[in-house]
Amino acid sequence: MNIGLILKVAGVGLLVSVAVQLLQKTGRDEQATFVTLAGVVVVMLLLVGEIGELFSLIRSTFNV
Repeated sequence: MNIGLILKVAGVGLLVSVAVQLLQKTGRDEQATFVTLAGVVVVMLLLVGEIGELFSLIRSTFNV
């Protein structure tokens, strides 16, 4: 696993949590929910490539 990926996910999580806290304090709970959802989507997009590489490694290991 690449340490850069872990740092990217942590950075997205940190930015999203700060943005959500600011939005909730100003009474914009709906926008806070959308920011949280967008953060989850961004992290999933980061992980999709890694999951694809994992499956290709498993296929090549077991000659499937």
